[in-house]
This record gives sequence, structure tokens and C-alpha cells, in this order.
Amino acid sequence: MSVTGNKQTEQVKEAKALAHVNITRSGLAGFVLLQSLLLAACGYFTYHFYVGPSLLANKITEKSVGIAAQQQQVTQLKQDTQAQLAVLAQRMGTLTARMNRMDALGERLAKTADYSEFDFSQLPAVGGPEQFHKISEDSELAALFSQMDAFLDHLDTQQEQLDLLEVVMLNHEIDDDSRIQGKPIKRGWMSSMYGMRNDPFNGRLTMHKGVDYAGKDGDAIFATGAGVVSWAGERSGYGLLVEIDHGAGLKTRYGHAKSVAVNIGDVVAKGEIVAEMGNTGRSTGAHVHYEVLNRDKQVNPRKYIYR
Repeated sequence: MSVTGNKQTEQVKEAKALAHVNITRSGLAGFVLLQSLLLAACGYFTYHFYVGPSLLANKITEKSVGIAAQQQQVTQLKQDTQAQLAVLAQRMGTLTARMNRMDALGERLAKTADYSEFDFSQLPAVGGPEQFHKISEDSELAALFSQMDAFLDHLDTQQEQLDLLEVVMLNHEIDDDSRIQGKPIKRGWMSSMYGMRNDPFNGRLTMHKGVDYAGKDGDAIFATGAGVVSWAGERSGYGLLVEIDHGAGLKTRYGHAKSVAVNIGDVVAKGEIVAEMGNTGRSTGAHVHYEVLNRDKQVNPRKYIYR
């Protein structure tokens, strides 16, 4: 009995030990699980309340920077468009001035020659089917383009009328008197010849496309041939300028004048006073800058002066 009892006692002790070990393992597992849950909860709250808002703030900042960049691009595009419109508007002004000069020239020529078929005060008779354009007519840019096209068409028509009128007048009105000859002054001296020279303002070697006659301020400047005044007024570099169209592609220019005595469209005779000598424009003293042009290109005036 004592041996059997001892065995039973040992078995009971072993069972209690195993149960204690199992309880310890279960407790450890539960503790680990609890720790994991606590860490997960801490991570969640940390991300939710600290990391998440920070990332969101960064994304908002990036979006704001992107929007600002796009706004800057739109602003730049708008400024570029406005600049282009300003350039086009300036070109429109130039075209308008050119058309007005040609209208005045044509009307004076037609009136002087008494050719009623050349009516420069009326728009040319034209027609044709309506054309549809992809550009909206409400657009300011489209309106400028449309205006420019209309002006260019009008200028082309006026130029054709002027060319035809020039031929008629050359055949009937302006004869040998239109032949360019002599000097544009009665007294004075040639201060600069046609050809290469040192620029009087910067000293660099440049081409002088005319001859200069120096004289007294206010001296008379004379037309060297009969023709029609095609310019009378300010011109860049020339100061006050008179330009005379003599027909057959020949023109003369009289620059740096103190004042002009003619208007665009006037028919002038050889030897007629067209301006007074002055010092306007790019000039160093009282003189007249005299040019001869053949087909709108400056040529040496020498052969016309001394023939």
C-alpha cells in the first residue's frame, strides 16, 4: 500500500506540474497577444493623429504648388496673347496710315488729271460666296486678322489704280520735265558723298545711300524733277522728309528739313520749292540729305546731278 500510495502521490504532483506549465504558456501567449494589440493600437492612433495629417498636409502643399504653377502659366499665356494683340494693333495702325496716304495720293492725282473713272473715295466693287472660318468672329484676334485682310485687299486695289493712273499721266501730263536733273539747292556745298563713310555719330564704317548738301538753316530745297509727292512729314532717321515719285520707278528724297511746303498727293514741277533746309532727325547740322531711288532701291545720284 505504501508503494502504491507513493506512486499515486508522484503522479498527482506531475499532473499539477504539467497543469502549471500549461497555464504559464497560456498566460504568456495571452500576454504576447495583449502586447501586440497594444502596439497595434498605438500605431493606429499615432498614424491617425500624427503621421496621417502630416502626409495629408504635404499632399495639400504639393497640390497648392501645382495650382500656383498652372496659374502662373495661364497668366504668362495671357500676357503673351495681350502682347501679340498689341503688336497686331500696331500693325493695323501702320496699315491704316499707309492706306490713308495712298487714298489721299490717288484722289489728288485723279482730281488733277481729271480722270473720273479712278474713284479712290469708294471701296472697290467685289463679290463672291461667303467663306466660313474656323476662328470665331467674336474673338478680338479674329477681328484684327479680318481687318488686316480687308486693308491689305484695299491697298492692293489702290496700288493697281495708282500704277494705271501713273501710266496715263506719264503719257499725257508729265513729260520731259519729270526727268531728274541737277541739285536740290541753289547755294551750298556737298558735305558728304554717296558711298562708304565713317558714321558721324558712332564712327563705324557704314554705307551712305545719298549725298548731303550743307547750307544755311531755312534755305530753300527744290524738286529736281516733276512728279507727285508720295511722302511729306516725319520719317525715322530722316527727320522731316519729302519724297517725290517721278514715275518709271524713280523717286527722290529730301531729308532733315526744317519744314515741308507740300502735301502727299501734290503734283510738283521741276525747280519748285518743296521744303526748307534744317537739322531734324539724325543730323549734325543744317543740310539736306538727297537720295535717288530706282525701284525703291537707293542708287548713286551723281549721274542725275551732273547730266
